[in-house]
Amino acid sequence: MSRSSVARLGLSRAVFETRMFLRERDAVIFTFSLPIVLLAIFGAIFSGSVAGTGVSVAQLYVAGLIGSAAMTGFQNLGIGIAIDRDDGTLKRLAGTPLPRSSYFVGKALHTLFLSLCQVALLLVIGMLAFGLDLPTRVSAWVTFCWVFVLGVLASALLGVAASSLPRSGRSASAVIAMPFVVLQFVSGVFIPVSQLPAWLVNVASVFPLKWMCQGFRSVFIGDAGAALEVAGSYELDRVALVLGAWVIGGLVLCLLTFRWKSRRDG
Repeated sequence: MSRSSVARLGLSRAVFETRMFLRERDAVIFTFSLPIVLLAIFGAIFSGSVAGTGVSVAQLYVAGLIGSAAMTGFQNLGIGIAIDRDDGTLKRLAGTPLPRSSYFVGKALHTLFLSLCQVALLLVIGMLAFGLDLPTRVSAWVTFCWVFVLGVLASALLGVAASSLPRSGRSASAVIAMPFVVLQFVSGVFIPVSQLPAWLVNVASVFPLKWMCQGFRSVFIGDAGAALEVAGSYELDRVALVLGAWVIGGLVLCLLTFRWKSRRDG
């Protein structure tokens, strides 16, 4: 089958996935309200500016939560695919003309759509409620685009690979959500990395979320916030290197670990 056909069928699958998601009103409300609620809580509790920088705390949290939103594919795909495997959806899809690659394209596009919506909401709330100033330089938006694309792609591939960890669809939420929450706390989403112990920063540096948040801080905080980074700069070249490495590594993990059948099917 041609690449255009795979892409077309993948887009159709993404539309199907999105329609199914929108029918689950509780999931829609929770998915889009959670980052807004977190921003409102942290922005209200930790108001003002970071001492000696002029950087508002709201700016820090917007950048961190955007990184978290870009990585929701890890959680969404990890849980969603584990459930599809457990309830037999993957087995049924394997017996249809739909190319397997189109299934993953559809999942990835659906995840990209959700992440974009979350980011847009965070930016609007940040501007309206916390005085967030959007960058005016084209170079900043270029940085935003490549960090976002690499981050979403790396997260989606890791989510696909992690979907093989849960023993069943029922345990998927617990198995996938826990490491995601831990990463949020050690990667600069809720707590500035400059206030974390060095060993925790070293652990977070192994994973993509820390670098995604760092890249987004360079966009929304700019030069004034560089002093808050552990290295004293945003290290954008290193951000690109690590995220690119995780894209390749995530693809390798998917090829090595992904299973179409549940453990009870052998």
